[in-house]
Amino acid sequence: MTFTKTIGAALLASVAMASAATACEVTLRSSDTHPDGYPTVAAVNHMGDLLEERTDGRLCIEVSHSAQLGQEKDTIEQTQFGVIDMNRVSLGPFNNIIEETQIPSLPYIFRSVEHMHKVMDGPVGDQILEAFSDHDLVGLAFFDGGSRSFYNSQKPINSIEDLAGLKFRVMQSDMFVDMVSALGANATPMPYGEVYSSIQTGVIDGAENNWPSYDSSGHFEVAQYYTLDQHLIVPEVLVMAKSSFDKLSAEDQEIVRQAARDSVPVMRELWAAREAESEARVRAAGVEIVTDIDKTPFIEAMVPVYEKYVTSPVLQQMVADIQATE
Repeated sequence: MTFTKTIGAALLASVAMASAATACEVTLRSSDTHPDGYPTVAAVNHMGDLLEERTDGRLCIEVSHSAQLGQEKDTIEQTQFGVIDMNRVSLGPFNNIIEETQIPSLPYIFRSVEHMHKVMDGPVGDQILEAFSDHDLVGLAFFDGGSRSFYNSQKPINSIEDLAGLKFRVMQSDMFVDMVSALGANATPMPYGEVYSSIQTGVIDGAENNWPSYDSSGHFEVAQYYTLDQHLIVPEVLVMAKSSFDKLSAEDQEIVRQAARDSVPVMRELWAAREAESEARVRAAGVEIVTDIDKTPFIEAMVPVYEKYVTSPVLQQMVADIQATE
């Protein structure tokens, strides 16, 4: 089944879900900054279908996509206060709040996407999800965020020296600011929704993200140089407001947790298809893509970043556990 057909089926299901929402005892409002049809949005819609089925229609999910409820920083706070019930968020904005989320956000911590899956599906992933509980949130599952690479409007980046002086948007995370600075570029934290116009008007030179985001945001239209340095393979997280979760019975809580876990393989399948389609679309648009790059100088430049953020014995052990995961 093609990605388009799969998403079409998911959209039809979500329409049917919306018409039945009035019959639900509890409708959970979920936020996502990505557009309708994006793999994370489709995965949470699928989770909603599972909840309806497994609770005989008592629990539903209503997904507000395209940042309808605000940008990620704002929706995190709203979820902590219980204004929003569920939230799909990048791990980056949590780095300054929950130290455990810094570890999978470290540059080059994962050897491959497959390595990331094994880590986040295992004890280290469980440890990170549990850490959300001290911040009025319940960690439910990890979704893929792809491998992130730099793109800009000025020139192709063939080496670390080419980054010097360029201004890149990063997520609102001190670690990502330090990462870009360590590479010799200038980091500008800003909301995702402001990136296109900021590149277009020259406020910044570029940003860093994965194939689907580079494509769906239209950033490739204003930043036509993309270098596959793959500095980050950061998973994204689905969380729930603790206040909303606590209102559910123990049985329904477990149903919610399991439905979230069961949405992960669906998301990954959609993500792989979306990556392939986005890459093909971007290449067809004539973007100059640099694939042959020596990552060694980039990795060596990250030593001070690791020294700054991997400080406690808990975090040092997490890094060791990740590196030992085969």
